[in-house]
Amino acid sequence: MSSRQGGKLKPLKAPKKDKKDEDEDDVAFKKKKQEEAAALKAAKEKALKGGAPGGGIKKSGKK
Repeated sequence: MSSRQGGKLKPLKAPKKDKKDEDEDDVAFKKKKQEEAAALKAAKEKALKGGAPGGGIKKSGKK
């Protein structure tokens, strides 16, 4: 019996990087992501408290 393979073979997965092998770009990218996440979290907390000065969307009296 012969087996038939159709299509392309899947590429092998790349080995995982060790934490020690990170270069400057990886460290800077992770730091930037952490700062963005902290800023987003702060903005969410402020929005939940109602910190917006306008009080949100106002509806007009017209019908």
